[in-house]
Amino acid sequence: MAGFRSLARRVRDPRLIDAEQRTSLRRCLERFAPYGHRATWHHLCVRAGFAPDDRHPRQVQLMAALEELEEARAVWLGYEAEFAARRKREKHDGIRRPTGLDDWHRRTWGGYGVAWCDDPAVHPTGRLADVLRRLITALDSEPGDSCPVCGATRIAWREGLRHDPASGPVCTECGIVVPVPVLSPEALEAARTAAWESRYAVR
Repeated sequence: MAGFRSLARRVRDPRLIDAEQRTSLRRCLERFAPYGHRATWHHLCVRAGFAPDDRHPRQVQLMAALEELEEARAVWLGYEAEFAARRKREKHDGIRRPTGLDDWHRRTWGGYGVAWCDDPAVHPTGRLADVLRRLITALDSEPGDSCPVCGATRIAWREGLRHDPASGPVCTECGIVVPVPVLSPEALEAARTAAWESRYAVR
């Protein structure tokens, strides 16, 4: 099975037709897709200026999408390397109790779904690398009361997500499933309350 870098080389290969290059770009998302495969694809298409179902995007559009994806992947892999080194030092020092952040990292290692968007058409609008930098800052900080990506405070707990776990706090503005470790207990309680009130509101 081809890795991310070999697939990226195929996207750049001028000997391939545009449809083959497009297929290779989509397969890159099997290795790295911060919003999930469908939402990340939708994001890249919108940013690069071609429709998600366009079978023959222009070379310049494919290159723009690939470069944005590669930039974001470099940011995330750098963070993962730092995280792994920190955990190794902690284990050496006898700190072995796993935390909620460790559990979250195990499910997202490699960068798939780190800012999962359950609705493929609702996702942050900024550059992927910038979104990931904001998320990393939040992961390295004390838990807060707002979405680490867009700063919105309207967060609601959702069930039945197409993700693991199948429930979690979702930002109603940018659409990401907010990692539980970055939210304060008060924010999590407010998200659950908002979901309860929405479910049982008088219609």
